[in-house]
Amino acid sequence: MLNITAIPALQDNYIWAIHNDKHVVIVDPGEAEPVLEFIQQNHLQLHAILCTHRHHDHVGGIAELRRVYNVPVYGRSHPRNPHITDDLHEGDKLRLKPLDIVFDIIETPGHLEDHIVFSAPGMLFCGDMIFGAGCGKNFEGTLAQLQHSLQRLANLPDDTLIYSAHEYAEYTLPFALLCEPGNQNIRQRLAETRQLRAANLPTVPFTIAQEKATNPFLRCTNPELIHTLQTRGLTDTSELAVFTALTQWMAHF
Repeated sequence: MLNITAIPALQDNYIWAIHNDKHVVIVDPGEAEPVLEFIQQNHLQLHAILCTHRHHDHVGGIAELRRVYNVPVYGRSHPRNPHITDDLHEGDKLRLKPLDIVFDIIETPGHLEDHIVFSAPGMLFCGDMIFGAGCGKNFEGTLAQLQHSLQRLANLPDDTLIYSAHEYAEYTLPFALLCEPGNQNIRQRLAETRQLRAANLPTVPFTIAQEKATNPFLRCTNPELIHTLQTRGLTDTSELAVFTALTQWMAHF
């Protein structure tokens, strides 16, 4: 039986453990100690590490983990990411035999140029591309690239579970509600999110369908959202202009 467990790390990161009763694959280990504890407590064998991009809160624990377990690190090679042992590119397939999973590799530039995601039927490990009702900041590349990457992920099946790397929904959903005050899906999700966080429970994973109903960065053609931005001075209502205005507003939210 396959299990996916969130390992809380740093301030608001989730390190994902994909495992059965014997083997485990770790996604984006920003620190090593909680991963080592999880492996030891559950008597698992580390098979591989998956890396979506090179930010420290996603790679900070890799070197220490590999000192203990000499396993491959799958990701996109980059001069500033010395940890990658197996370079992956758009269209590659990553077969993890002990877990009986085959991941499709999708290149998703716009947050960082080396960002990739790992997609398999029913699951998406997306790093910093999508958060609950939000998306990653544009540090490299263009906003057009970031929007295109998000739209590609939004085209995955609606029931796909998104395993993002941060617990942000409690902060992003109030912004989404400002964008669309009449969106009852956002109101309901915000109420549910606050209940979960009050109980110290994660809001991740969530589905593609939830994001398409509540994430403003995937809703750039929505009339109410566009009207809200027009009250803030928006004149160009093309999708990219709306997306750009959203990112600028969110940056100061």
